Formats: sequence, structure tokens, C-alpha cells
Amino acid sequence: MHADVLIIGAGAAGGAVARALAPTDKQVLLLNRAGFLPREAENWSPDLVYRRERYKTDDRWRDGLAGEDFRASMVYHVGGNTKAYGSALMRMRPEDFGALETADGLSPAWPIAYADLAPYYDRAEADYFVHGERGSDPLEPPAAGPYPHPALAHSPRVAEVAERLRGVGLRPFALPMGLLRNAERDDAGPFVLRELFRAQGRETFDGYPDLTLLKADAETCGVRPALAYPNVRLCTGVTVTRLIPSASGREVRGAEALVDGQAAEFSGDLVVLACGAVNTAALLLRSEVANGSGRVGRHFMRHTTTKFYSVDTGTPNETYFQKTLALNDYYWGDPDAPGGPPLGHVHLMGKHLPEMIGPDLGLSPCEAARVARHSLDWWVQTEDLPLAENRVRLGPGGQTVVEYRPTNGAAHMRLMDLFEAKLQAVGFDQFFRVPMPLRVMNHQCGTARMSANPEAGVVDPTGRAHEVGNLYVADASVFPSSGATNPALTIVANAYRTAEHIAEAL
Repeated sequence: MHADVLIIGAGAAGGAVARALAPTDKQVLLLNRAGFLPREAENWSPDLVYRRERYKTDDRWRDGLAGEDFRASMVYHVGGNTKAYGSALMRMRPEDFGALETADGLSPAWPIAYADLAPYYDRAEADYFVHGERGSDPLEPPAAGPYPHPALAHSPRVAEVAERLRGVGLRPFALPMGLLRNAERDDAGPFVLRELFRAQGRETFDGYPDLTLLKADAETCGVRPALAYPNVRLCTGVTVTRLIPSASGREVRGAEALVDGQAAEFSGDLVVLACGAVNTAALLLRSEVANGSGRVGRHFMRHTTTKFYSVDTGTPNETYFQKTLALNDYYWGDPDAPGGPPLGHVHLMGKHLPEMIGPDLGLSPCEAARVARHSLDWWVQTEDLPLAENRVRLGPGGQTVVEYRPTNGAAHMRLMDLFEAKLQAVGFDQFFRVPMPLRVMNHQCGTARMSANPEAGVVDPTGRAHEVGNLYVADASVFPSSGATNPALTIVANAYRTAEHIAEAL
């Protein structure tokens, strides 16, 4: 099967490239390992989704430092990991694209600037129905206009905590969120998912698929809009095993794959990799292409992240939809100690249920229910560094091996200590920290970094491989650094920019 553009992976990056190229007259073929995620009642089952990981892959990768295999926390259905993401969609700061000194070393500059991505951020926010409030984030980067949709209203408890945090000197703001509204409701009317959660007595959003298709993910905002055009096709159940190089090695002809266990080949005039940082690196390594620099698989990043539960034992939290608040007061460091290193970003997670808190904290069902009734649940993240020794490689039999040591751990702990002190000042009296293990791969990036110099990276600033003229990488593999914001919006924006260069090349 042949196409003008062959895209491998139908997640955030692949869906964005397909949507951007759909209005052209070029034949676009998307390949994806799994089909559409089933819409079923089980989508909202805490036991099946959170404990048993019903929709995650069974792939076993290897922790190369610990010498142990682990089940990768990855979704391979159409839409990729966005099917289970929390839909927080933030831009990186302009300074994130420059060289920054962090606690553990230098975060390198990108070969592009924030201004190069700004118009594509605008498009990504529009296509992903981002709800937010310009100006509420004190460190907000410049934008051409307001968010496409107004910020989601806080629940009474979240609004109360936000006001109290302002009283102790913090500047919480409305977390930008990608959500669709029910077309039958006025945009300013009730938040439909909140109504659904209230009806079922629980929130099942952050980490869960959404059977209502109201979460703005790569299926609903990328792949499905692309498939509305007759020149875009999707083949699922396709596991790409190797890229096929030309005789000269300066191009790729297509890809070898397994389809329902049978060998198959797909060809394309241009080939786009959008498999996620780990799988894109593994595919390039198996294919032995685009690695003259020796950088493929290296500089792996995933943020230093922690679930941070704060409990006010005297005040219940009756919130059904919680993920509306964020803080960047410590993004560039401790404001009371100027000149220190950047610390990172904090935002609320979806309201965690007892079935989720119990396994996290090793609590009995009764104690987990008590904590869940009184907790606000935060996600804390700090930039980690693209060390050359943090990498993806192939082990015996082609197994994916990840070798990774986290960085900026002391800065991450400092961020939580400072925030905990503020929370104590507004009435919280119990705190639990749950660092995310290696298998949590939702922010993976950096393994095919973009660079102006071919010796320093894998792709050029447009996303095209330095050594392979018709091969592009569109996912977060190309990130030279990660900043401290969630990567999804930057993935989509940069994929739109890469798609524009692909259209010119065609």
C-alpha cells in the first residue's frame, strides 16, 4: 500500500500531521498498532482502568539500570496516550527554548524560538478546545488573543483554597484544559462532565478514557477530523517493525510491518515517525537509519514528577471535577530566595478515588476513603535534563531497554517543601508524596533531538532527519529540553509546524 505521506503512529503528533495535511490533495496513510479504544462502561471503572490497566499495552520494556522488566504504561489505541491523559494543555515559556541553568546542570537551547511555535500554539489551542483565562498565569507566555473558550469554573472547595493561597502570597491561576462542550448546551452553561460525575457519584477523568468523547484528545481533535477528508486513510492493527532504506541509505522507501501476524509492507514518498519518544527511538535503532551522530535514543527525558496529596482533616472536599487550578510561583525558583534554580510547576489532578489512593499509599479501603474525602490531589513536576547517558537502546532479541537516572531531584523536593508550607498555612495538616516510577511514560521526550548541527542531533529544525531526506520525526522525540509544563500542546503545535514543512517538501 502506497501513500504520498506515510505516518507511523496515530497519537498526538501523528493525528496533528494528518489533520494539517488533510486539506491538501496528497494521499495520507496513518498506521497504528491498535484500533479505536472501545467506548464502554468499563472506561470509567477505577478497578479496571487504574488497578488492572485495562487499556494499557502488555509490552514489557527493561529498566537497564535496575535489570528488571516492567510493563510500560502506554496506550496504543488511536489517540495514543492522550486517550488517558488529563487534558492539561499549556505552552512552554519563551525562556524554556533558551539555555537555562538548573540545579543539576544546563538545560540546552532549542534551535527554534518560542516565536517560531507561537502561531502553531494558537492553532493547537483552537483545535483542542482549550479553556483558559489569559493573564491569570503570572508567567504566561505571549499569545495572539484570548483562549478559544473561557476557563472552567472552580468548585466551591477549590475556589476557597485558591483564595486562601492568594492570602499567603501565591498566585494560583486557571489551568488551561482541553474539553469539548455538549453541542446542545450554551458554551457558558453547565460543565457537562461535571454533571455526569455528580450523577455517578465520582470523577473518572484524569487517567481514564472518556466514553462521551468530550475530552479533547488526539482521536477527537486530530485523527477523526483528518479522516473526514477522502485522501486520508487509517490502517490499524499494524505493528511497524522496521523502516526500509533505499539502496543509497539517503532515503527510506517505507516500512515493514506485521498485520494480524502476517508480514506486510507500506511505502511512502515521505515517511513521518510519530510513535512516541521511546518507540520512535527503538524503531530507528532497529532500522539502522538516521544515526550517524550516535544520538538516536539518547537524551531521554520524562520530567521528575510526584503525586502530592494534601489533606485537611477538618474540611471535606465535595468536588466532583477538580482539575481547574495551577501554580507557577516556583517555576523560575523560590521567590523568597532570588537567584536560585528553577523548581517547577504544580496543578490539580482529577479528584482521586479511594480505589486509586489506597494502592498509591498502601492504605486500607476505610482509610483510603477518609483520605479521599478530605484531599486535594496535586501533580508536581520539575524539568529533568537531557543527559546523553539517559537513553533508549535495544537489548537481546530487540527488547526495548530504558536507562534513566532522574535529575533535579533536590529542586523537586524543594518545590514540594515550599508548597507544603503554604498549604499548612491555609489549613492542610496531612501530606503524602508518591514519586512516579519509570514505567509512567506520559511525558517522554528527547530521543531524536532537533539540532542545527547534524553532529548534535537526529533531525533538523524542521523535523527532517539530517541524513535521510524524506524521513521526518514529529513527536516529542525531537525536544532538546522539556521545560516543566505538560508536553502535549507543544507536541501538537510542533507537529503542525513540521507538517507545514512537509507540505512544502511535497
